[in-house]
Amino acid sequence: MSAAAFEARYRAQGDPWRTLSDPVERAKAQAALAACGPGPFDAVCDLGAGLGVLAAALAPRSGRLLALDAAPSAVAAAAERLAPWPHAEARVAVLPDDLPAGPFELVVASEILYYLPQRALDATLDWLDRAVVPGGRVVAVHWLGHAADLHHSADDVHDALARRPRLEPTATTRAPTYRLDMLVAGR
Repeated sequence: MSAAAFEARYRAQGDPWRTLSDPVERAKAQAALAACGPGPFDAVCDLGAGLGVLAAALAPRSGRLLALDAAPSAVAAAAERLAPWPHAEARVAVLPDDLPAGPFELVVASEILYYLPQRALDATLDWLDRAVVPGGRVVAVHWLGHAADLHHSADDVHDALARRPRLEPTATTRAPTYRLDMLVAGR
């Protein structure tokens, strides 16, 4: 899905994926936060941060937090949610072109990687190999359903993550509606 399509969804619906209201989405967010661990983390990057729900929960655990999303409306909402934490920033970013250099101790990829065309996914996974410090975590969580705008299934994305040379899968949760993987970066 293009950045314009994401923006159109946020403008039309405000919370198109019901991250603020759906109990299943809230439970999924809690599972992702548990996989992230208690911190503290020197630096965190939230890919596809949307309205900033996960980023706001991670901000108190972070020395520096960067929440990225392609939709300016979502980034504005995330920035408002992150306002109490001066070390947290929400930024408009299209993956993989606008990925920051790092390094990060934690990268969260929630409901984003399966939207990327193959080349963009490959470049984003290559970035993870470079951007996550040894011993750092990658937490990925994706819906198990199918939609016309997804380029990949959740399983395809998570299996590709597990094949990365520096990322060692350490925990997998397969819930009725989502898959969550926690991976640790090697040297």
